Formats: sequence, structure tokens, C-alpha cells
Amino acid sequence: MSFVVRRFLPGSDLKRQLEQMVLDSGMQAGAVLSLVGSLSVACLRLSGALTTARIEGPLEIVSATGTVCPSGLHVHIGVADDSGIARGGHLLPGCIVRTTAEVVLCDLSLEWRFERADDEATGYKELVIARQGKDG
Repeated sequence: MSFVVRRFLPGSDLKRQLEQMVLDSGMQAGAVLSLVGSLSVACLRLSGALTTARIEGPLEIVSATGTVCPSGLHVHIGVADDSGIARGGHLLPGCIVRTTAEVVLCDLSLEWRFERADDEATGYKELVIARQGKDG
């Protein structure tokens, strides 16, 4: 197990930067270990919703968790406004870094390989898990 660490600058699209981080690192399977910072706007897909929730900031990133691989991310993020009111959902493009986003990904590629593939049962690209060198 190893770690990939980055800081994203103001104005960056958080999801796009995470996708590029995974590609640049060569990571085949990973998990979000830590993600802290702030956003000027958050775009989230809420549970069961078909439309994007756009939340204007300033917003603090209060939580983030998920799996990452070259074929896609599945990251949930929680943000809180200046009153401490929190909302969360699926991270979408359009989440714009306000001051910083400090990211630590855990690289699980030595033992695992993740892929996102269409799942007829859910209608989404879902995680396919395989052990490296073994059938999973």
C-alpha cells in the first residue's frame, strides 16, 4: 500500500483534478483517505435525484469518501455552509476549489484492480473488483 498526495489550487474543478490525479499516478485501485479544503460552489447528485444540486459557497469540505480507478470515481462528499448547515451527495464536475483542497489517496494497486462497468441492475457504472494476479 502506498499513498498519493496532492494539493489542488483555487479555481480547480475538484472531480476533474481527482480524475487526473488517478491517471497521472498510474493507480489501478484506490480509496480516498483524506480530503479537506473549501469550495466556492458544490455540484452534487443527491440520493435518488435525477438533477444536480448546485450549492453556492463559501463551503467547507467536512467529509469525503470513495473509491477511485482509471475508469472512474465514486466519491461522496459533505460540505457545510457558513452557518454549519451540511449537505452531501455524489461528487460531480463543477465543484470548484475556493482556497485549497488537500487530498490523500490510498493506492491499493499492489493487491487490487478496480474498474467501473455498466450495471444493468442499477443503471450506473458500478465497481468491479479483482485481485491482482487472481480472479476476483
